[in-house]
Amino acid sequence: MTLSLEPWLPFLSNETLCQAVRDLQAVATSARVKAEKDGGRNVIDPFTALFQMQLLQIKPDDWPLIEQNRQIEKSLQNEIGNFHQKILGGIQGWQNLNTGSVVDLVCSERRIIAEVKNKHNTLKASDQASLYDKLHDLVRKKGQEYAGFTAYYVEIIPKTIARYDKLFTPANNTTGTRKAEDALIRRIDGASFYALATGYPDALKQVFTALLKF
Repeated sequence: MTLSLEPWLPFLSNETLCQAVRDLQAVATSARVKAEKDGGRNVIDPFTALFQMQLLQIKPDDWPLIEQNRQIEKSLQNEIGNFHQKILGGIQGWQNLNTGSVVDLVCSERRIIAEVKNKHNTLKASDQASLYDKLHDLVRKKGQEYAGFTAYYVEIIPKTIARYDKLFTPANNTTGTRKAEDALIRRIDGASFYALATGYPDALKQVFTALLKF
């Protein structure tokens, strides 16, 4: 992968973008090697395989490769959220705190923290409630490092094409009600968050376009 002297994105270095892509490529390569190695070991559901071949008109000889690619795709999808975390964390003023930290991203200057998920359905309802509690403690408890910050739950791929930046009030499974509205705890789609982080309304589209050059 040769780095261009011209910046592909006005808000991100070429090196940061390329490294994020390299990391994603490494995950895909590792997943392919594992899928090829484990291809004959995993227990296959013969009924699912049969219906896939019949209903989707897949030839028996083609099915193993299609199943292998499905396993690779699953690993890749799990890593896409980390890809966006690295891109957003590479924007000036933002920091990627890496997987396993109390939160994914922070912009201290703008007093913002964020938890990034790739799709709107990545977290089930009970996990959303737990995330709310974590974010609430981070921004509302006195003495916390991020007290007074605005916390965002970012869904890169939303359920619909409509953009949103709204209060995050997931269902509280214990009481059957919703979590209390809090101006510092918000839910936002990926395009809107990229715009917020970079100042470019079409920043997410710009990232997608830049990836076509690889």
